[in-house]
Amino acid sequence: MQGRLEDGVVHLPGDARQRFHDSRGYGRPTGGDDLEVAPVEAAHLLSRDDIDGVDGMGLRELLARTGTTLDFVVYKDLRDRGFYLSPAREGWPGVADATGADFLVYPRGKGPWDGEVEHRVCVVGERESIPVSSLGDVVLAIVDEDGDLTYFNTEGYSPEGTAAEDLPADLDAELLSDRALVWDGVDRLYQRGFFGQRLYGRNADSGPLQLSLLEAAYLARADALAIDEADVVSRGRDVEGDRFDRRLAVYAALRGAKTVPKSGFKFGSDFRVYTEFESVSDLSHSEFLVRVVAPDHTFVPRDLSLDVRLAGGVRKRMVFALTDDNGEIDWLSVSRLTP
Repeated sequence: MQGRLEDGVVHLPGDARQRFHDSRGYGRPTGGDDLEVAPVEAAHLLSRDDIDGVDGMGLRELLARTGTTLDFVVYKDLRDRGFYLSPAREGWPGVADATGADFLVYPRGKGPWDGEVEHRVCVVGERESIPVSSLGDVVLAIVDEDGDLTYFNTEGYSPEGTAAEDLPADLDAELLSDRALVWDGVDRLYQRGFFGQRLYGRNADSGPLQLSLLEAAYLARADALAIDEADVVSRGRDVEGDRFDRRLAVYAALRGAKTVPKSGFKFGSDFRVYTEFESVSDLSHSEFLVRVVAPDHTFVPRDLSLDVRLAGGVRKRMVFALTDDNGEIDWLSVSRLTP
């Protein structure tokens, strides 16, 4: 069987609908027995010797002409894993919304006729850029330079915790170059809120408390410290520029969600976050990491992979806080996926 390429679609004649769509979920029926398939679907059929060619072209020529090599790598991998999938084209079976995806993948045992979608997949090469605004409710299929595939699930996230906030009032504090010190009344802040770190070391049970500028600004806003919030924020902007405001907004939102954020420096992120907390004495492991990015941030696949791999290696979820200049936040979780 020879297909015909026209206007970005491959037309297959004869009994193509029965052979390829009705039994295996390829393409879009056009009425009668004919079938329209996307070039990547035609390439897959060529690779299986199910059709003889497209306008006399074999697989090599078709991939070169249509530029579908990366799509083919992902399409074949998902077919080999036992999934039926459709190109996310308007008017294709099973496609209600093609925005932001290259393929719609159906649950195993189901096809485009069942109206149920397992994954919306976006194909990305290792050297492409990924706008953060394009993520959420989509699976990234990243093809590296060797042709190997890595899948990442991206979805919205809502931080929630159980920490009860019990703050003192007007503690005397001293603002330094990049932190603040509290000398008296620190047990309540540290033990019951996990604010700051003991100046004498994490195992010390006495002595002053050092606070990050984020913690100091948050506590000053809540009147827990006898220093001016504006002074702390100004010092924070001197240290790290306007990014301080975005990080402070995220810190405050995490505290407002009854979680406990702490520095994520050792994990290469902005925060590590505890969702279950009663006291430092009963401290468990942090559950997720947060990196603060602007809503117009663009990921490099290699950096995204590093973040997710590191988080997974320490058994934590990787979360990105998309934070604009007004402090509005959208939360995005990214994790490895094995379809």
